[in-house]
Amino acid sequence: MKKVKNIAKNLFYISRFCVFVYAFLTIYSAISLLTGWSLKFEGDYFNIQFPFTKQTILIGEYNLTYIFLDYLMVFVLYGIFFWLLGNVLKVFMQPKLFTQKNIKQLKYFYITNLFVPSVATVFAYTFSTIDRDVVLLIILHFIIGIFSYFLAQIFKQGVDLQNEQDLYI
Repeated sequence: MKKVKNIAKNLFYISRFCVFVYAFLTIYSAISLLTGWSLKFEGDYFNIQFPFTKQTILIGEYNLTYIFLDYLMVFVLYGIFFWLLGNVLKVFMQPKLFTQKNIKQLKYFYITNLFVPSVATVFAYTFSTIDRDVVLLIILHFIIGIFSYFLAQIFKQGVDLQNEQDLYI
């Protein structure tokens, strides 16, 4: 189990780093788009540049629908995804795995993966077109959600078994 805890710990820090990256990109993009700082236009597209350089970091289509639904919303949702993933990984670093708190973390993760990508895509689709690759991402998140649901049910059964054992001791 020590190996699992070490792997979970390393992946936890990687997921938190990803949260930081997505939060930075969201805030930096919003500031650039609102103020024009480090922003360059090329036709219908905008280029957001690294701070204090002319090197492009992000490119997007310059219209409000795209900016809100296909750009900033994706950054925010993946930031949330990596935050919840980190919370799930933290579960495997705990001395006691089968707890209600750990089940709750798994529940947040599987509900988010099962429903949020589909709902966000349907919402975005009402205002813009959706790429084919987005459907693959929805399927991937759905599969992650199903496996997380299975894991949560295993944890629930573990809690029930622990409670039964406490009754007999």
